[in-house]
Amino acid sequence: MPLPAQKVDVWHATIEDRPGGLAEKLAPLVQAGANLGFAIARRSSDHPETGFVWIAGLKGAKQLAAARGAGFAKTRDLHSVRVEGTDRPGLMYRIMQTLADANVNVRGVSAATVGRRCVSYLALDTTADATMAARLIRKLK
Repeated sequence: MPLPAQKVDVWHATIEDRPGGLAEKLAPLVQAGANLGFAIARRSSDHPETGFVWIAGLKGAKQLAAARGAGFAKTRDLHSVRVEGTDRPGLMYRIMQTLADANVNVRGVSAATVGRRCVSYLALDTTADATMAARLIRKLK
C-alpha cells in the first residue's frame, strides 16, 4: 500500500513567552473551527520574553482570516510534507534514504507514533523539493 504524503502550508507567529501566551495565540483559530494537525512552539534564545509557534492544518477562508488576524503568516522559506500511515520498523530510515538518493535535503523532521499509526512532518527548503519529496514518498510501500 502506498504511503500517503502531501504538501502542507506551515504558518508561523511570534508569541509572548509567559503563561497563556500560546493559548491566546491559538484561541482565534479554535473559534474559527481549526483542528490543527501540527503545532510546535519554542522560546527565543535571542529575544527575552518572546517565542515562536509554527502550525499546519488550517482550512478555508475563515480559518486563514483568523490566523492572519492573530498575527500568523504563511512561511515563505519553509516547505512541508505531511506523511501519515501505518508505523513499521525502519520507515523513517526508508523515507530519509529515498530522499537522500534523490539529492533532496531535509532541513527538519517532526514525527510521532500513536499505536500502530505514525505521522511525520518534513521541512524542506523549496517548493520543488517538497513536491519531489511527496511524490517519492508516495511510491514507498
